[in-house]
Amino acid sequence: MDTKHIASFVVRFQLAAIEKENGKKKWRIKVTHVQEERETLFESIEDAMTFMKSMAEDS
Repeated sequence: MDTKHIASFVVRFQLAAIEKENGKKKWRIKVTHVQEERETLFESIEDAMTFMKSMAEDS
């Protein structure tokens, strides 16, 4: 196993909206993959985590 591979991420959550009916918050999530300087936007934490897992496995 090569232990020299590193995958670092910066994750930023920004409140995008609050639904008037139920008060549910909608978030805009920006994930930056540090090594590739790649920024990607998501609307769900699940999608952001899937992206980070994929990037980490591919590095």
